[in-house]
Amino acid sequence: MAILGIDVGGTGMKGALVDTETGELLSERFRLDTPKKRDPEGMAQCFNEIVKHFDYKGPIGAGFPTIIKNGVCGSQGNLHKSWKGLNVSEVFSQETGLPVIVVNDADAAGYATMQYGVGQGEMGLVIMITIGTGIGSGAFFNGQLIPNVELGQIPYKKYKRIEEWASASAKERDGLSLEQWAERFNKFLKITDLLVAPDLIILGGGLSKEWDSYEHLIDSPVHIKPAALRNNAGIVGAAAAALTVL
Repeated sequence: MAILGIDVGGTGMKGALVDTETGELLSERFRLDTPKKRDPEGMAQCFNEIVKHFDYKGPIGAGFPTIIKNGVCGSQGNLHKSWKGLNVSEVFSQETGLPVIVVNDADAAGYATMQYGVGQGEMGLVIMITIGTGIGSGAFFNGQLIPNVELGQIPYKKYKRIEEWASASAKERDGLSLEQWAERFNKFLKITDLLVAPDLIILGGGLSKEWDSYEHLIDSPVHIKPAALRNNAGIVGAAAAALTVL
């Protein structure tokens, strides 16, 4: 079954048609920049442009970069404050005229990795960490999702959230070398181990594509696997999440 998956990020929004049997992309990815205001109206219009690009009519799965409970945004995260309390599924459905199933973006990436990628068959507590504009995290215990485990929201020093200090956007903002950024990310990994003691960490998101260049810099108490789906995991997982409620 082919389902359109859309990965909604604070920097970019990208989508593709996904074969939900295999997890493979059936089309090239199409990406648009997220509107700078990151407000509901602008993001909904951008979302609809992606749908129109594929001339798609059917259910849509979307990964969204905040806490999502029954389709409702529970925290503004890196987005405009007006998102908080809105039903994101309804906002996107009204704009597109199509049913949209919305899940947390890191949970979406986790769905993809656990169903189609390196997480298949992994038992115990598996944490999927996505490094992008923020730091997303998805948690799975014996293959079952524990929703909205947002480790990137942990307060840290002068920052409201540790993701403001250790994400890919923080690396760019502060002009950090890979070595300097890895030192920050190692701190995040050690805090994660202290709080939830995972059996495995799977690394995804934009910076996961560079894993080979900084693997030697990572000092983690927990075994880490890069997500083989890399930056497509959010798209694939969004489509897979939509399938689970159809």
